Amino acid sequence: MILELDCGNSFIKWRVIAGDGAERIAGGVVDADSVLIDAVKGIAGLQLEHCRLVSVRNEDETERLVAALATELNVQAMVALPAQVLAGVRNGYEAFERLGLDRWVALVAGFRLAGRACVVIDLGTAVTSDFVAADGEHIGGFICPGLPLMRGQLRTHTRKIRYDDQSAERAHLSLQPGRNTVEAVERGCTLMMRGFVASQVEQAGRLWGDDFTLFLTGGDAGLVSDVVPAAQVVPDLVFVGLAIACPIV
Repeated sequence: MILELDCGNSFIKWRVIAGDGAERIAGGVVDADSVLIDAVKGIAGLQLEHCRLVSVRNEDETERLVAALATELNVQAMVALPAQVLAGVRNGYEAFERLGLDRWVALVAGFRLAGRACVVIDLGTAVTSDFVAADGEHIGGFICPGLPLMRGQLRTHTRKIRYDDQSAERAHLSLQPGRNTVEAVERGCTLMMRGFVASQVEQAGRLWGDDFTLFLTGGDAGLVSDVVPAAQVVPDLVFVGLAIACPIV
């Protein structure tokens, strides 16, 4: 079994897959290292042989998690590292090590899957997009607030905006003008995300015409997928790239 981890600043997305990568055995999202350890320990018939992770945390936090995995689960984690070139993709950042590693492995995965020019849009806490040309040149990308950040800022800085997650979920059943605060906020933020995705498609069209593949990933991909029906929605794109960055031989 292989434990794979995508360690963000606030949450850890994890999954355990069979050794040949063909079957997902368990997985989830947690907000603390200790919760992760307990969740993995609770898997019936657990027989971990390998672990690999990608992290945007600072070095000390990542090292503490690696040490905990070794102590509690008896597995040594392979950690994805920055690179100028990986699997035929050339990192386009002026300082390649400054590109978020989750973005890096996801765009490498997109290029591997597409075999041609591609755009990778990750719709999570933040929304990121990255453009990779047909020759593997990463030509850069964009970062903007995702739905959780937009919602959080409005709740923090506007006293009368208060509602629960269930109300937010119901508001997404339509994109008609909101008739109460929760509908107005949730639908307004969703429309901003959808407009961002449309703008990325327009930019890719100016670069490559129709000769590119669009990938959508991240927790809110479902809210925008109908903007571009031809887009490929790949929820675990980061894990696809992690397997490329940290192959098990």
